[in-house]
Amino acid sequence: MSVDRATVHRIASLARLAITEEEAEQLEKELSGIFDWVAQLDELDTSAVEPMTRVAAMTMRLRKDEVTDGFYADDIVKNAPKVDDHYFVVPKIIE
Repeated sequence: MSVDRATVHRIASLARLAITEEEAEQLEKELSGIFDWVAQLDELDTSAVEPMTRVAAMTMRLRKDEVTDGFYADDIVKNAPKVDDHYFVVPKIIE
C-alpha cells in the first residue's frame, strides 16, 4: 500500500504534529514501508494458529464475586476533618 503526501499531512494533523515538507517526504516513505510489511503478514496462513492472550498457557484464578467495603473504611476516614458514621462531612454548597 502506498501512502501519498496528503495522507501524511492528514495523519500529522490528526496527531497534532507540525511537519515540514522534508519530514513529510520521509514519513511518506516510512509509512509506505510499514504498510508493505503489514501486507506481507496478511499473506501468512494463520488458520491453524489458536488465538492467545499470553505467551504461557494458564487458567485465571477466580475469586468469589462478593460486595465488600474494601475493609479500609477506618483508614480512609481517619485523616478527614469531619466524619459521621464513616462518611465525609462537607459544607453544604447548594441551597
